[in-house]
Amino acid sequence: MAQSASTLGLALSAGVLIGLGLSGTTFPVVFGAVSRAVPPEQRSMAMGIAMAVGSLGQFVLLPGSQWLIGAFGWAAALVALGLLGIGMGPLSAALFERPSANPAVQARPLRAILAEAFTHRGFWLLSLGFFVCGFQVVFIATHIPAFLMDRGLSPLVGTTVLALIGLFNIFGSYLAGLGGGKFRKPMLLTGIYLTRAVVITTFILLPVTAWSAYAFGMVMGLLWLSTVPLTNGTVATVFGVGNMSMLGGIVFLFHQIGAFLGGWLGGYLYDATGSYRAVWIIAIGLSLAAALLNWPIREQAVCPATATA
Repeated sequence: MAQSASTLGLALSAGVLIGLGLSGTTFPVVFGAVSRAVPPEQRSMAMGIAMAVGSLGQFVLLPGSQWLIGAFGWAAALVALGLLGIGMGPLSAALFERPSANPAVQARPLRAILAEAFTHRGFWLLSLGFFVCGFQVVFIATHIPAFLMDRGLSPLVGTTVLALIGLFNIFGSYLAGLGGGKFRKPMLLTGIYLTRAVVITTFILLPVTAWSAYAFGMVMGLLWLSTVPLTNGTVATVFGVGNMSMLGGIVFLFHQIGAFLGGWLGGYLYDATGSYRAVWIIAIGLSLAAALLNWPIREQAVCPATATA
C-alpha cells in the first residue's frame, strides 16, 4: 500500500491484501483459540480480556499513527505498521493447538455442523443482531468527524471522540466479558442495544457541543465492542468451542456486511440529503430491532458432547 502509484494499486493493497490479512486476525479466530485454552466458566471473561487488550492497541496506535504521519509521512507510517504486523507472527505461535483427542469433535463432518447451525433459530437471530453492531460502529467511526464539523466543531473534536471511544471500549469489553460469565449473554446483548438506542437518541436531540460529543464518545465507547465477547461467547456455549472459529466467522460476516452498509449508506444519504439525520434514525431503529432479536436466544448447547470440547 505504501508503494501504490494508482487507484487500482491502492484498491488491491488497501482493500484486498489488507482485508485478507485482517481476516486472519479477526475476533472469531482469536476467540476460537482463547476459548479453548480456558475452562468454560472463564471463557467469557477471557474473551473480554482479549477484546480489551485489542482495544488498547487501537487506542495507542491511532494517535501513534497520526504522529508517524506528521513526522515522517504516510508511506513511512504504513511501513512501520507493516513491521508491527510482522511481529504478530511469532507471538501467535503461543496459540498453536494440538489436535483434539475427543472423538466426538473429530468425527463430526462439516456438513453436519453447518446444518446444525443453519437450522438453529438462535444462530440467525444472533447473526442479524451482530449485523446491527457492524452498521452502527462503522457509521459512527467513519462519519462522526464530518457530522461534528457540520455542526461547527473543529476536526480535533472528532479525533478526540474517536480516541475516547477507543479508550472506554477497553473497559466496556472487559466488563462485558465479566458479565457474560455471570448472566445470560443474550440478555446483556439486549441491554447493550437498547442502551445504544437511548444514547444515540439523546445525542442527536440535544444541542451538539464539544462536551456533549465527548460524553457521547465515552458512553458509546463502553458499548462499542462489548457485543463481541458476548456474541462469540454465545456461539461457543451453543455450538461448542471446537466449531467456534468457523461459526463465529459466519456470524462475523453479518457484522461486516452491516459495517459496509453503515459506512456506505452514511455517505450516500448525506450526499443525497445534506444531512446525517436519516442515518442516525436508521441506527436507532436497528438498535431496537437488535434488542428484540437477541432477547429470545437460548444459551443451551445443541450437542452436549461438543459444547465443552
